[in-house]
Amino acid sequence: MSSSDLIIAIDGPAGSGKSTVSRLTAERLGVPHLDTGAFYRTATLAVLEAGVDPEDAEAVVEVVHGTDMEIGDPTVILDDRDVTSTIRSDTVSDNVSAVSAHPEVRVLLVDAQRRWAGERGGACVAEGRDTGSVVFPDADLKIYLDASPEVRAARRSGELPGVTDVGAAIERRDRLDSSRTASPLVIADDAEVIDTTDLTIDEVVDRILGLLG
Repeated sequence: MSSSDLIIAIDGPAGSGKSTVSRLTAERLGVPHLDTGAFYRTATLAVLEAGVDPEDAEAVVEVVHGTDMEIGDPTVILDDRDVTSTIRSDTVSDNVSAVSAHPEVRVLLVDAQRRWAGERGGACVAEGRDTGSVVFPDADLKIYLDASPEVRAARRSGELPGVTDVGAAIERRDRLDSSRTASPLVIADDAEVIDTTDLTIDEVVDRILGLLG
């Protein structure tokens, strides 16, 4: 299979390893890495900076529609400002599920994600929570990563130093993302499920590349 038009969609909950795995997989294949979550985090930051209630669908859509964002890897630009670090703040993390739950927001950003891939030649390794089920339903390979709750919490604890109960924060995010009406976190019917609990990053990447045949 040629990597020139290859699309791999990697989904999974927080702490499953999808960010690191997807970046390394893209690097090994020599294709762009698409972090779909960065789109929603950037939109959330724009909403918060506009003083809009994340639950107010109409106001949120208006802000997102008028937002100029450039999603790179890793640099993220919002209205000509580098917000690469800011979109990973606790405040954004606490509100991203509410913003991303609005159906019209998802329509806007899914379209932006597909354009992102097209502008870079069409091939990519995309990570997120609906990349295989919604963004790229015809992806050449769909992967769903998971791990035990304890391992996921341990992995995230180093990334969320200001959060006292990482396990509870993960459980809340998973519950919100899995129960939303628009593009919930699900395992695509044709996805390969990989439990990363007892695997190293390299072992997971090797398993994914092995599935390409």
